[in-house]
Amino acid sequence: MAHPSTYKPGSRFGAWLDVRLPVARLTHDQFLAYPTPRNLNYWWTFGGILTFMLGVQIATGIVLAMHYVPTAEGAFDSVEKIMRDVNWGWLLRYTHAVGASMFFLAVYIHTFRGLYYGSYKAPREVLWILGVLILLLMIATAFMGYSLVWGQMSFWAVTVITNLFSSLDMVIPGLGTTLVQWIWGGFSVGAPTLNRLYSLHYLLPFIIAGVVVLHIWALHIPGNNNPTGIEVKTARDVVPFHPYYTIKDGFALVVFVLLFALLVFYAPNLLGHPDNYIPANPLQTPPHIVPEWYFLPFYAILRAIPNKLLGVIALFSSIAILFFVPWLDSSKVRSTRYRPIYRWFFWAFVITCVALGYLGSQAPEGSYLVFGRICTFYYFAFFLIVMPVVGLIERPRALPGSITESVLGYDAEQPVGKVPPNPPARARAREKVL
Repeated sequence: MAHPSTYKPGSRFGAWLDVRLPVARLTHDQFLAYPTPRNLNYWWTFGGILTFMLGVQIATGIVLAMHYVPTAEGAFDSVEKIMRDVNWGWLLRYTHAVGASMFFLAVYIHTFRGLYYGSYKAPREVLWILGVLILLLMIATAFMGYSLVWGQMSFWAVTVITNLFSSLDMVIPGLGTTLVQWIWGGFSVGAPTLNRLYSLHYLLPFIIAGVVVLHIWALHIPGNNNPTGIEVKTARDVVPFHPYYTIKDGFALVVFVLLFALLVFYAPNLLGHPDNYIPANPLQTPPHIVPEWYFLPFYAILRAIPNKLLGVIALFSSIAILFFVPWLDSSKVRSTRYRPIYRWFFWAFVITCVALGYLGSQAPEGSYLVFGRICTFYYFAFFLIVMPVVGLIERPRALPGSITESVLGYDAEQPVGKVPPNPPARARAREKVL
């Protein structure tokens, strides 16, 4: 959101540098004095939490890479050496492993918040697309990092997931097999595969950081969305980011870090799989192969389709469809808060995603398979049927006249110090039904 600069250098050196490299002015205008809607709730704090978690993952990952040995013979032992012999290595490894889970927890909450409040609608389509791209890069990075443990479950998870590309043989004979062998660097998962995944796992976080910069840039052009979904109309609708939201985000970050620390110090293996403490054995397949918990909904969608090629298409479509959400939703109202019919479908969608996560952890048989197919159907129906149709037939609730009115109960144009005798009644009288 463009706004006049209020930065004033505090010294002669600052004034000299400001003319040549205005980094301080940029920081002040975009992260301190930046006008932010006054009604943002705690769901908006996860953007800052995600930035913090990306920094944690990059910092711990760099140090871990200094001690990791990316060979089929030494990978598993090097992880154990980090845990036992490297100073504070156990803390670095657990922080990185648990950090991946916390990272995905925060990004899923951030995504559901965007869906609930319509943060993908114009003029924020590019902002949303960049966010989905970050999610896609995170999934790829986490998958590659999971393989580096080189335990039984990670080894066979890599074998199963990479072998999915062989389904392309049904489209062009030989294409899928050739692609799989190229990824593996041979005829099975081995040392070349590990080296390639290690290199990409190290590279992708820095690409994610670059896309995050673009994501923030795309956010600051139109400005933040807010719980009402109404655009900023007057100066009363906004407050400076600092100190109001720096304090709010800081408090939320402390609470999040406390939960993070609780898992790291007291239950670091709660979200992992015990088979990863067994060295990878290409001759012994685990009875039930499962990925990490943050991949389970997508894994359930893959297994719900009996045809291998169609299952792979459904798997990738479950992520790709998110790119088209800004054009699938036909409603002119952003916030689900004012959409009584759509709200029920949205919460059913959230429950469906959680259910898919549970079903993905179970064997694909019996009732688990049946419910997996039902949930998979609703997952895609939510985007392809609910979003376009409900937006056309739904009658939204009345919206407040402004952001300030939604917070204080009276108009943004009301003079300071002159509050109407009955603000809520007056606010209701000014509501407009779209």
